[in-house]
Amino acid sequence: MNQPLAYVHPGAKIAQNVVIEPFVTIQNDVEIGEGTWIGPNVTIFPGARIGKNCKIYPGAVISAEPQDLKFKGEYSTAEIGDNTVIRECVTINRGTVDKNKTVVGANCLIMAYVHIAHDCIVGNNVILANGVQLAGHINLGDFVFVGGTSAVHQFVNIGPHAMVAGGSLVRKDVPPFLKAAREPLSYAGVNSIGLRRRGFSSEKIEEIQDIYRIIYLSGLNNSAAIDKIEIELAATAERDEIINFIRNSERGIIKSGTSKNVD
Repeated sequence: MNQPLAYVHPGAKIAQNVVIEPFVTIQNDVEIGEGTWIGPNVTIFPGARIGKNCKIYPGAVISAEPQDLKFKGEYSTAEIGDNTVIRECVTINRGTVDKNKTVVGANCLIMAYVHIAHDCIVGNNVILANGVQLAGHINLGDFVFVGGTSAVHQFVNIGPHAMVAGGSLVRKDVPPFLKAAREPLSYAGVNSIGLRRRGFSSEKIEEIQDIYRIIYLSGLNNSAAIDKIEIELAATAERDEIINFIRNSERGIIKSGTSKNVD
């Protein structure tokens, strides 16, 4: 850990087997867990909480102050879970008074030039491809994939296991288990390939497809579609997760596209 060309504030709490490369700056009130590697020219500001066995590549900036005019210097953190990889020039801002923290979960891959703004909550096993831009107050569920250079509007929610195509402008909520594509961003089927990779059975995928056929292909509005789902389809964890996501959506969910594909 003793790297003479790095600056580590004496108030930082660094596990003994953390590797810190040259020209790193680690300020006060930073915690870094065992086995983590901090690459050259990384800057870590106060409030960073970095887990075990993470890799942070050159040029990344962790826990900088929010880019929010409402920020008044309140105490907040930026938390990164175990085994997460943060590639070159990623920026992750700490929270504001809204949540007092920004969170990136465990086992995530945050590719180069991604920006994660204040008060975002990113789940576990999430992949953000190169150049993804998350505005403030965004929630991403577990196993979400967002394709490269996509931009996500503030306060948007993306449900677990959803996949967003590269280059997308995400202005509305994306429900769980979906593929979202096109411009404007719209329903492009169920993320069946991703679900199979994660152990979902064919029967479970078909159940999810049946739900979304009613929501997106029946011609019903969301309220009527949910009523129909509750009457006609048996209660399961996935059914209820989809229903609750749509009911709780404040921005509204993405619309149906022109394709009838539900794979």
